[in-house]
Amino acid sequence: MNQSTASIPPAPQTVRFVLARTQHPGNIGAAARAIRTMGFWRLTLVAPHHYPDLQVNAMAAGADDVLANLVVADNVPAAVADCTRVYGLSARRRGVSLPELDPRAAMAEIAPLLRQGAEVALLFGNERSGLDNDELSVCHAMVRIPSAEDFSSLNLAQAVQVMAWELRMATLGKLPEAPPDHDAPPASADEMERFFEHLFATLHAIDFHKGRSAQTIELRLRRLFHRALPDARELRILHGVLADAERMARLAKDHPPAAARRPPSSGRG
Repeated sequence: MNQSTASIPPAPQTVRFVLARTQHPGNIGAAARAIRTMGFWRLTLVAPHHYPDLQVNAMAAGADDVLANLVVADNVPAAVADCTRVYGLSARRRGVSLPELDPRAAMAEIAPLLRQGAEVALLFGNERSGLDNDELSVCHAMVRIPSAEDFSSLNLAQAVQVMAWELRMATLGKLPEAPPDHDAPPASADEMERFFEHLFATLHAIDFHKGRSAQTIELRLRRLFHRALPDARELRILHGVLADAERMARLAKDHPPAAARRPPSSGRG
C-alpha cells in the first residue's frame, strides 16, 4: 500500500537529479519513485514537454515528498547554477570531449563530495535525443551505464534508478575521504559560466581565432578548466588577467604602432 510522505520533512541533501526536456510525463513520476526508494528526494525538471500532468502523480506511486519539492528550471545552466560538480548521463559519445566514467567510478568521486557538503547534479537528457552538446558543455564528466552493445538504450527512469542505487550503495559504504585539492570550495557552475563568457569574449577581442571557428578551442578550454576545478578566488585572478588583456587590446586598437598607421608606399622613387 502506497502512503503519502509529503508531510515528512526531507533530510538535507546536496545531490539533485536533473531531467532535461523530458518528453513523457510518466517518466517524471517513475524517476521520482526511483530516487525516493533509494532515499533521495531532490528532483529538478528543465523545460519539460508536459508538466504538470496526472501521469506524473500516477507513476510516482506515493513519492509525494519528491513531487512536493520538485523544481522546474528554464534551462540547464539555471538548474545547476549553484553546483560545483555536474555529471551528464549519456548512452553515446558526442562531439564534446569529456572524461568518461562508469557509474561506480562516478560515485567514488561523488560520495566524498557529498560528505563535504558540495552541491552535485546528475543530469539526464531527453528520452529520444539525450543530452545535446550545449547541455554536456556544462558537465565536468560524462557517465555511461555499461549495457549490451546491440541494445544499449535504457529507459530514462531506469537510468535514474541505476544511478540512485549506485549512489545509495556508495553513501552507505565506507569510502575513504578524498584529500582536498583546494583550500576553498570549487567555483559553482554559475561562476564557471560567467568565467567562460569572459574568457571567450576576450579571445575574440584579441583576435585569437584569426577568423577560424572558435567551437573546438572553446570546448577544449571548458574541459581544461572543469578538470582544474578552480575556486572562486582563483577565478577572480583569472578575470583580472582577462580584463588586462582586454584593456591592452583596446589600447592597441585605439593607438596602433606607427608602422601600422603609415600609408602604403606607392612604389615610386
